[in-house]
Amino acid sequence: EVQLVESGGGLVQPGGSLRLSCASSGFTFSTYTMSWVRQAEGKAFEWVSTINSDGSRTYYANSVKGRFTISRDNAKNTLYLQLNSLKTEDTAMYYCRRDADLQRGQGTQVTVSS
Repeated sequence: EVQLVESGGGLVQPGGSLRLSCASSGFTFSTYTMSWVRQAEGKAFEWVSTINSDGSRTYYANSVKGRFTISRDNAKNTLYLQLNSLKTEDTAMYYCRRDADLQRGQGTQVTVSS
């Protein structure tokens, strides 16, 4: 059974940082392109970032470019998202996603507020 479990969210002040993790199991993590997506309350899902299977290529939405960094540790079957210089508009539920079938975890809440 494929499992994706996000963690690391929380409440942070504008300008702060968080590191999200996504622990995977039930599939060969190292062979899949993975992404982070987010959904603010009452809004549609928004793609945030993608990393290819070996981590050699990364892609970012314009809204997060230069502030967020996606990475992965295939030995630990874990995907990461480093969030820096957070803004109030980054407040959302963040999900990791296996791009092959769009399967995602339960999400972790990020709230940016003073």
